[in-house]
Amino acid sequence: MAEKKPAAKPKQVVAAPPKKVVQAEPALSQTPQGGTFKVSAEGKSKATSLRIIAALFWAVAIGLEMFVIFWLLEKTELNLYMVWLIGSIVVIGGLALAGSMFWKKANRFDPASEKDKVRFFVQNQLGAIITIVAFLPLIILIFMNDKMTQGQKTLAGVIGIVVMLATGAASADWAPPSIEQRSEQGSIVMAYTGSDQVYWVKGGSVYHLCNQYPEGSTIPALARGGEDNDVIAGTIDQAMEAGKTRLSYYGYSECGLTEGSPDFPQYLPDSGQAASEDPTDEPT
Repeated sequence: MAEKKPAAKPKQVVAAPPKKVVQAEPALSQTPQGGTFKVSAEGKSKATSLRIIAALFWAVAIGLEMFVIFWLLEKTELNLYMVWLIGSIVVIGGLALAGSMFWKKANRFDPASEKDKVRFFVQNQLGAIITIVAFLPLIILIFMNDKMTQGQKTLAGVIGIVVMLATGAASADWAPPSIEQRSEQGSIVMAYTGSDQVYWVKGGSVYHLCNQYPEGSTIPALARGGEDNDVIAGTIDQAMEAGKTRLSYYGYSECGLTEGSPDFPQYLPDSGQAASEDPTDEPT
């Protein structure tokens, strides 16, 4: 008979000492408790300012693209301008990415509704779309240019493709906010804690229902970053405006709350997930 393997020992989670909790800056938008999220006038104004800055970055990027297409690529001795060409490609990528960062931040203040699928997609992925517009015509014309050698075309074209793909991936919003998400998450937090207050740290991408385990130690995901990286307390709106995209996957379980109302289908697809995983692995 085969010998039975000894049962694996459960992974021990080292409790982190309590950390200082600071209050977040007031949110520019407010979601009524248990109600539908609505953008405030202040939130709309902030989003508009950020989108204007994004548009300026994108305009300069496309303007530089036009300069390369209609002036640089027309040079007879293009081999003398290869450094300019490659440098311009990199600068276009940087400008496009900078604009996308401002645009994505604006969407945290003024999210789109998932009900209008076209607008929702365009508003959240406009950075990736602009990146394609700023690069694809340039890349095509590089490969079609008859003033460049095959080696020059390959070098400039490959660099252009790599920069376009990297910039496009960074510009896309992989966790786009929505009005429905803000409303739903507010309802979930209220149902489990009775108040619209959550916790996060500056370097994280998620927020948590509580900042400590029942025995008083800080949740490991909030304990990272050193003593100077304080835990921040605030509303869901404040967390979202700070760039936090969702509730921690461990939800209610990390603070010892009782499972019951409501379910967490988008956060806990497997009801046993929180108990079987190591909470120190929660990405922040």
